Amino acid sequence: MPLAIHAKSDSEVTSIDAASSPPRSPRRPLYYVQSPSNHDAEKMSYGSSPAGSPSHPYYHCSPIHHSRESSTSRFSASLKNANPRHLYGGAWRKLHRGQGTDDDDGDADEEDQEGGRGSSSPAWRGARLYACIVLLFFLLFTAFSLILWGASKSYRPEILVKNVVFESFNVQAGIDPSGVTTDMLTLNSTVRIVYRNPATFFGVHVTSSPLDLHYFQLHVASGQMKKFYQSRKSQRPVVTVVTGYQVPLYGGISALSMAREHREKVAVPLNLTFVMRSRAYILGKLVKSTFYRRIRCSVTLRGNQLGKRQKLTDFCTYH
Repeated sequence: MPLAIHAKSDSEVTSIDAASSPPRSPRRPLYYVQSPSNHDAEKMSYGSSPAGSPSHPYYHCSPIHHSRESSTSRFSASLKNANPRHLYGGAWRKLHRGQGTDDDDGDADEEDQEGGRGSSSPAWRGARLYACIVLLFFLLFTAFSLILWGASKSYRPEILVKNVVFESFNVQAGIDPSGVTTDMLTLNSTVRIVYRNPATFFGVHVTSSPLDLHYFQLHVASGQMKKFYQSRKSQRPVVTVVTGYQVPLYGGISALSMAREHREKVAVPLNLTFVMRSRAYILGKLVKSTFYRRIRCSVTLRGNQLGKRQKLTDFCTYH
């Protein structure tokens, strides 16, 4: 066998060498792989190759391998550079919130705060707007009420006691409730008053305390005025009956001791006192104004002027 190999000609050796060496072939086309998975990349790295490609030690330097490595490296780089929050969304945030990292917690708190402000901001603004409107309304209403109340004070009711008429009086002996014998006085009189409401925008409700006649500290007669309503810019006469029945004197009025025999000579000074109250409801019961007038008049009971009017316009004081 060795002799046969040495006996071969140069042409045969050349042909054998040519057969043993691989023939040169034209440049193979490039293969491009787009985003392979890890399993596919392992297959491609460890022996999977296109059909007809030789398996020699320098296969990793082929253009196909370079293209695969470059695509794999690009995919790995894209995974490294990509923001995990965009890739995984809510799962990433839940994972890192569970781990308790400071940066992610701060970002999550900021997002929650922003979301909370965004959701509660319209309601809070609406509540503040309503509160401001209510406060402004109360301020305006208070100012308007104060203006009306101040304006009403300049419209004080006008009260004038015109006259008094003593229709009758009588003094006779009697017994008081305790059984003491004394003189008893019976008196009948009428008081006329003119009441005027000068207000231009409100009416008044008028009441009065009892009209009392006194002889110093001795109370001899009394009468109650009826309450009434007086509209704006109007007036009316008010007539009140003041009477006293079987009033014990206990010798307090010495001037009346001669009343049985000489009634026309009787002259007893008396005081007429009362208080009138006028209440104006300017804005319902929310805004009201009250006026008080304390009146005191000097009256003389004369036996010779029974049934006649005694003018009191110049004998009364108003407080």
